[in-house]
Amino acid sequence: MTPMEGRPRTRAVRLGPRSLAALCLVSAVGVAGFGWPLFADPSSQVAAHAQDAPWLFAGLLVLLVAVVTATISESGLGPKAVAMLGVLAATGAALRPIGAGTAGIEPMFFLMVLSGRVLGPGFGFVLGSVTMFSSALLTGGVGPWLPFQMLAMGWFTMGAGLLPGPDRLRGRGELALLAAYGFCAAFAYGTVMNLAGWPFMGALASNVAFDPHADVSANLARFLAYCLATSLGWDLGRAVVTVVLTLALGATLLKALRRATRRAAFETPVTFEPR
Repeated sequence: MTPMEGRPRTRAVRLGPRSLAALCLVSAVGVAGFGWPLFADPSSQVAAHAQDAPWLFAGLLVLLVAVVTATISESGLGPKAVAMLGVLAATGAALRPIGAGTAGIEPMFFLMVLSGRVLGPGFGFVLGSVTMFSSALLTGGVGPWLPFQMLAMGWFTMGAGLLPGPDRLRGRGELALLAAYGFCAAFAYGTVMNLAGWPFMGALASNVAFDPHADVSANLARFLAYCLATSLGWDLGRAVVTVVLTLALGATLLKALRRATRRAAFETPVTFEPR
C-alpha cells in the first residue's frame, strides 16, 4: 500500500444531518412506493385504488428525489463536484443506449458501481438519479416508471459507496467485492423495478398480474412468477456484464477516478485572486 492509498479518502459530498434525514425520508417513501402491492391489505384504501396508486407514488417520488438532491447539493456539492457529476452522468447516459434492445448489456451499471465506490454514498445517490434522468431524456424513456428508476439507481450507486474498506481495501480484493456487489445489486435493481411496473398489469387477465383482492402470499407467488417469466434473463445478463466489466476494466477506472478526485481536491475551497 502506498502512502497515498493509506490516507482517508476525500469525499465529493459529505452528508450532513439534513441530507441524511432527506435520504431516509425519500427511502422510506420509496420502499412504500415499491412494496405496497405486497403489503397492502386487500380491504385497505390503497388496494381499492390499485390503478391510481402507482401514479400517485410516481408523482410523489419525483418531488422527493428532487428535494433530496437539492438538499445534498446545498450541503456541499461545490463547483468541482458539479463538474465531476456532469462528466460521469453524461458518460453513464451515453453508455445506456449501447445495450438498448439487447438483453442485459447495460455497461452503465458498472460505471455507477465504481463511481459510487470512489466518490461516496452522497455523491453516488445524486449521480445515480441524475444519470437515469439524463439517459431517459436521451433515449425517450420518460414515463411514470422514471421516478422509480431514478430512486432505484440512486440506491444502487449509493450502496457501492457504503461498501466496507474504502480507504484500505485495494487490488483484487476490492475488485472481487465490487463485482459481487454489482452482481447482487443488478438483480436487486431488476426486482424492485419489477415491483414498480407490476401493478400496471392489474387490469390484464393473467395469473402473474397483481390482484388487489388477493392476499400477500398469493400476490407474492404471482410476483415471483412474473419475475421469472419476464426479467430473469435480462437481470442475469445485466449482472454478468457488470461483473465482467468490473473485473476487466475496474482497476484502471478506479485508479483514474481516484486520481481525478485527488486532483479536484473537493474539500479545498475555490478562491479567486484579485487582479
